[in-house]
Amino acid sequence: MGEEKKIGVGIIGIGWVAHEHIKAWKNNPHCTVVALASHSRENAERARQQHGLDQAAIYTDWAELIRDARVDLVDICSMNHLHVPQGIAAAEAGKHVLIEKPAANTLEGLRQLEQAISRAGVKSLVGFELHWSPYFQSIHSMIDADFFGRIYYAECDYFSGNWEKWYVGYEWVKTKEKGGSALPAAGCHAVDAIRQFVRSEAAEVFAYAGNFTGVMEWDPTIITLIRFENGSIGKVGCVLEGNVKYQFNVRLHGAKGTLVNDRFLTSYLPGQTGWAQFPTILPDTPEVSHHPFQGELDHLIDCIREDRRPLVDITDAVKTHEIMFAAEISAREGRPVRLPLPR
Repeated sequence: MGEEKKIGVGIIGIGWVAHEHIKAWKNNPHCTVVALASHSRENAERARQQHGLDQAAIYTDWAELIRDARVDLVDICSMNHLHVPQGIAAAEAGKHVLIEKPAANTLEGLRQLEQAISRAGVKSLVGFELHWSPYFQSIHSMIDADFFGRIYYAECDYFSGNWEKWYVGYEWVKTKEKGGSALPAAGCHAVDAIRQFVRSEAAEVFAYAGNFTGVMEWDPTIITLIRFENGSIGKVGCVLEGNVKYQFNVRLHGAKGTLVNDRFLTSYLPGQTGWAQFPTILPDTPEVSHHPFQGELDHLIDCIREDRRPLVDITDAVKTHEIMFAAEISAREGRPVRLPLPR
């Protein structure tokens, strides 16, 4: 038998997150980075040299990267508003796609992207990498072991302020055109998390939002209340303004137990007399070098090689995005919004 052909990866957008993706791709023996696209040739060439990608082609037009015959998988790490057109073009060219979150800034764009990927029959993965977080995996093991019973109340919060001081993409993410809004820009991770832990789809959403500091063109603070199909209720808090230290809070309540971040109480342990704490790697920083991209990218490569459906493909990601867009509608119109949203 001949040597297995490696999956050729092309990366669009060589910014903050792309460098961590490159490290993960290089660690996987079944793929190779064959192309980089950036509006700045100097930026792409610097990344090629930094990561030792001597054979990678450089493009300043992302459409040329998609047309490159060596590219089997397109990794979209560009600004939020470009994810839809780039994802559609990649799918229509028969390329598998990894799309950093958000998949889309608008419901209309989301529908177009989902349709293109479905029609093309390519593999897709949307960048909710916390599915591969050791902390999340521990919580899932606790749920599977019935530590809490059925979870009837859940909270997941994404708090992170002072973006203008630390985020290199602040000048574009703060705009409605490119950044979108609070949940697509960041809070979507908490929305995705609450879906995972409740293990039911959302039936109705109600939200309030506000812009209290003017650091973004959109409302950087939004609270989303969710009623799930199984009767459970939940809350997603998202604050992206003010002097806020990064926090990703998780609170789960069930008839048999409670989880608060890395502490828990459970009747599963009849001798437990107080809170127990489990050492873990919490998602307690927005720094991308801390994120579990290796597990995420390895999963996509495995799914391509074994012809399996990725865990967080576009079909699954649509459900998270619909909660986000329903929350924006609710906050804007002052009414509850039922899910799924009309097609």
